[in-house]
Amino acid sequence: MPLDFTQLSHDLAALCRTTAEFIREEAATFDRAKIEHKGVHDLVSYVDQETERRLVAGLRQLLPEAGFITEEGTAGPDAHTEEFVWIIDPLDGTTNFVHGLPVYCISVALTQHRELVVGVVHEVGRDESFRAVRGGGAFCNDQPIRVTDVAELNSSLIATGFPYKDFGKMDAFLQILGAFFTRSHGVRRLGSAAADLAYVAAGRCEGFFEFNLNSYDVAAGILLVREAGGHVTQFLTDGDPLFGREIVASNQLIHAEMQATIGQFWQ
Repeated sequence: MPLDFTQLSHDLAALCRTTAEFIREEAATFDRAKIEHKGVHDLVSYVDQETERRLVAGLRQLLPEAGFITEEGTAGPDAHTEEFVWIIDPLDGTTNFVHGLPVYCISVALTQHRELVVGVVHEVGRDESFRAVRGGGAFCNDQPIRVTDVAELNSSLIATGFPYKDFGKMDAFLQILGAFFTRSHGVRRLGSAAADLAYVAAGRCEGFFEFNLNSYDVAAGILLVREAGGHVTQFLTDGDPLFGREIVASNQLIHAEMQATIGQFWQ
């Protein structure tokens, strides 16, 4: 019998909501002395690791045959060959969490034969559950969401993320950032790609771009934007935004303008 992806999305959303309660409890007493560094500015905490362990345990009950791609590696080696693979970021926005800035998310997606079929982003601070199923639409707290119908970049709000470990393309990025400053209503940096993508899907901003991202940063958000009527590509081509390390997401109407703006400075 084929999997019921709609029911699976509800079960996944419930698991993420329960796990978010653990994150909120830890946020109240978190000690910054307990952080670790994966890189100079790439932080991880026991909260990331324990959240991932809880998610993996719950997901193994929901779909025992699925493999995993996880940020913290608690499920063992990444799996790219199984029919079904969960892609997990247990705490997207760890730096925000560590500093007490309340924008951070759980992001979980399921692929079937490398195609996204289910995605949930749970924004912990606002306790908002964004959920999408391939072909079934996108929702926030079970209410349907859609991208905006803003047709021009100069009437749009754009989100982005700043480089924090690979600064080799900083000059080009700063030129792109400056172009968006002058050609839009403004640029916002929330510190969580999962939140950025969920907010494009919900119509809170018109577009989002960032580079040097991993699949677990964007998997659920890509499906949210697509199912909310938006478009997601790489910077200059359609490419593969899931594993391609760079992403442009929009309401479709401003997508060509966003890519053209990036293309002026990006090689």
